[in-house]
Amino acid sequence: MQRRRFLLGLVFWEAGCMGQQGLEWRILRGDNIEGKGWSETVAPFDRLPTHAQATVPPSVWSLSHHSAGMCFRFVTASPQIGVRWSVGGELAMPHMPASGVSGVDLYGRDSKGTLRFMSVGQPRQQVGNQIIVTGARGAPREFCVYFPLYNSTTRVEIGTAPGQPALPPPPRKHKPIVFYGTSITQGGCASRPGMAFTAIAARTLERAHINLGFSGSGKMELALADLLGELDASVFVLDCLRNMSEDLVRERMEPFVRRLREKRPTTPILCAGDAFLDNPAEPMRSKLTREAVAKLTRSGIPNLHYLPMRGAWDNDGEGTVDGVHPTDLGMSRQAAVFVKALRKLV
Repeated sequence: MQRRRFLLGLVFWEAGCMGQQGLEWRILRGDNIEGKGWSETVAPFDRLPTHAQATVPPSVWSLSHHSAGMCFRFVTASPQIGVRWSVGGELAMPHMPASGVSGVDLYGRDSKGTLRFMSVGQPRQQVGNQIIVTGARGAPREFCVYFPLYNSTTRVEIGTAPGQPALPPPPRKHKPIVFYGTSITQGGCASRPGMAFTAIAARTLERAHINLGFSGSGKMELALADLLGELDASVFVLDCLRNMSEDLVRERMEPFVRRLREKRPTTPILCAGDAFLDNPAEPMRSKLTREAVAKLTRSGIPNLHYLPMRGAWDNDGEGTVDGVHPTDLGMSRQAAVFVKALRKLV
């Protein structure tokens, strides 16, 4: 079969020969990846724009090459769906499996219209990982492929039966939720990409989301406030306390919020407290954040909110891998807390 390039909706594909499974594979080349806030990036699945390299800390820039939060939504009636993908770094971490660090996650809408988990792609090498999933025959329905949380994604291909292309889904009706934070926000230590609390919350609320969690590096530099301000969001979620000392909270919380409010005068800003285990007292970082929100509100900063996170993982000790990073159970519990707060804001 002769190779050809063509346009389906807003998605550029390069179609090649059918594989052994009888699927026609198309390389995803377009800029309509959901969860990507900027089109001008160094690589197709980077999270920050090219111009950010000059202003953000090196650790943030390095982590911005991870594809956390990105996904590809499409509609097809193909009886089988394939995903082939390649990544650029180590497949796993000591406390987080390869399926979450470097895997992909396929969801499909059921008969009630809810996105449901279908299959996870478990990576076995950096290049050329593949999953084939049997879907429902008949009428087209929507699918969503989540990309790796803690690795750079270098190539993604979607496979469908001949004559059953992957078409653009109905457009979102609402602006995305933008999450800015730490390793927990990025997705550590979910077992698969769809189990990051950000993804769970966005699916529950039927919203797109942009994940700007940076492991160990969510420290509220003003350069990040400027970048967030470039995004047209339905709400900004600031969840950085696990990476900040008490002194950093005192120094940076108020200037960060003020800068973001200058860029986005009316968009809701939700400042999350510190999720913690077995601590009856309010952590000082949470107290400082709560007081900063109250002070900023009194000074005239509108639409600013504080979310206490006490008990977000419950107190049975089963919500984390290491006392810091949530398991899937912890992610689900944390997502429920955010959903309850976000429903009032979006």
